[in-house]
Amino acid sequence: MTSPTVKFARLICLLCFLLGSSATLRSENWTEFRGPDRAGVWTTAGIVENFEGLEDPLPRKWSAPVGAGYSGPTVSEDSVFLMDRGVPGSGEEVERVLCVDRATGALRWAHSYPCVYRDVGYAFGPRSSVTVGDGKAFALGMMGNLHCLDAATGEVIWARDLSKDYRVDMPIWGLTASPLLEDGSLIVQVSAPGDGATFVGFSPETGKEKWKLFSDKGSYVSPIVVEQAGQRVTVLWSGQRIAGIDAASGKVHWEIPTPPAKMPINVPGPAVDESGSLLFLSVFYDGSRLIELGQDELTAKERWHRQGINERKTDALHSMISPPFFQDGKIYGIDSYGQMRCLDPETGDRIWEDLTAVPQGRWGTGFIVKQDGRIWMLTERGDLVIAKVSPEGYEEIDRARLIEATTPLKQRQEGTVLWSHPAFAGTEVFARNDRELICVDLAK
Repeated sequence: MTSPTVKFARLICLLCFLLGSSATLRSENWTEFRGPDRAGVWTTAGIVENFEGLEDPLPRKWSAPVGAGYSGPTVSEDSVFLMDRGVPGSGEEVERVLCVDRATGALRWAHSYPCVYRDVGYAFGPRSSVTVGDGKAFALGMMGNLHCLDAATGEVIWARDLSKDYRVDMPIWGLTASPLLEDGSLIVQVSAPGDGATFVGFSPETGKEKWKLFSDKGSYVSPIVVEQAGQRVTVLWSGQRIAGIDAASGKVHWEIPTPPAKMPINVPGPAVDESGSLLFLSVFYDGSRLIELGQDELTAKERWHRQGINERKTDALHSMISPPFFQDGKIYGIDSYGQMRCLDPETGDRIWEDLTAVPQGRWGTGFIVKQDGRIWMLTERGDLVIAKVSPEGYEEIDRARLIEATTPLKQRQEGTVLWSHPAFAGTEVFARNDRELICVDLAK
């Protein structure tokens, strides 16, 4: 007969195994924009310390042909997902949702649908990442084609044309926010203020509308989830306000106005501090805001707002595409022309500025994730950078070419940029340009 003490010990071992397995599974996957919890954190251990001994450009595990687009890859189990503008050179006006084999890059399935781009800028392809969950792949195209596909087969479970179902006030760069799957709702920024549907919660099973919110102009920001007062709160940021809501019902817990100085141009999402009590917002024209979240009740208040004279003479941080982040109690991010900065969250005062990390230019961009005390950054030139940041400054450890920058941009001397967020899953990095999707293994 097994004693109660032994039974208890076995139970503890089982729980530890299950918790460890869950953490490992999360680190092996990157199922939504910016990874687990959309936090921009690479949690895998056993990654190289630098690129010593590796070729430059970094050696690929595989490369798969893809069409144009800004959609960042996502990774679930043995599959990698992406959206593009169709087969290169085909001349077809389509968008595609693609799934390739994680081990080889071989195409598993592709779902293609007609899509004519009208009245949108930088019309090189879809922007949002495919969100994967519950055996389904959810994809939002730039003109509002919303699909729920079987993640294993690509079979269409349901689809909606949001531009026909709602009076979409199309943002100048199209619909870009990646859908969020949370608490029984698929949350999409539809950008239909005339229908009170800036955001809509759909049933993930049927695609039917569950709730809709706000009559604001849309933004380009993907929803996130924070822990607040013991609850999971979904944070929505439109072109005119930021709000915390209940994902299941659409109930609004709190909201704060964020009126644009010229036009809604908020692209990177809010940065959340380590305690979960602060949200940092940064916009190209509108500068920076710090929001304090109530920890005992679902409330929020603005602590400070700082804004420079213009996009050149900026104050605090005027981010365009690069997501800002907190680390060890300080704020870090990339300003309007590629200046990396460190800010004091108490006041928004600048602690330092670095001009070497990111190529200088209007909308200078680097996609940054945190990993074990370091940062990894994919620059708009296609370089992968390993560095450390602290209140003392920026310390670059190493950099190497990951992938070629191919998206046209006349404002660059080179004529091209790379503006697609990579995926960091397991020991692998997945990145795309307008020609290929690649996988690089960076295990020690």
